[in-house]
Amino acid sequence: MKKSEDIKIGSNRSFGIVFFVVFLIISLYPLTHGVEIRLWSLIISLIFLTLGLLNSKILSPLNKIWFVFGISLGKIVSPLIMGIIFFLVVTPIGLMMRSFGKDVLNLKYSKNKSYWIEKKGPKSKMKNQF
Repeated sequence: MKKSEDIKIGSNRSFGIVFFVVFLIISLYPLTHGVEIRLWSLIISLIFLTLGLLNSKILSPLNKIWFVFGISLGKIVSPLIMGIIFFLVVTPIGLMMRSFGKDVLNLKYSKNKSYWIEKKGPKSKMKNQF
């Protein structure tokens, strides 16, 4: 698993262009409702475009903050989503299988001396595998 220090931060150019697009969408969105564009957002988007195309060092602190925010958000959202999937998908399936008496993993106690399962039927052949 990679540490956040091992992950490379994106370039200032791509950061500036992405935020140009974000602020441009924010500025033009009111046009879909017949309202005037947001001039403040348009100005910010043009600033980000200019700094991004110049690959300016001014964007470095903002890029670093955005990077740390993304890493922090990933540490919170990933376990949350995995927990939701586990409790909404895996747990109900397990409860249903238990209620129907299924033991897919063969976890029930057995008095046999060994848990070895003898294979019945024909042995597989390794001919024409691919």
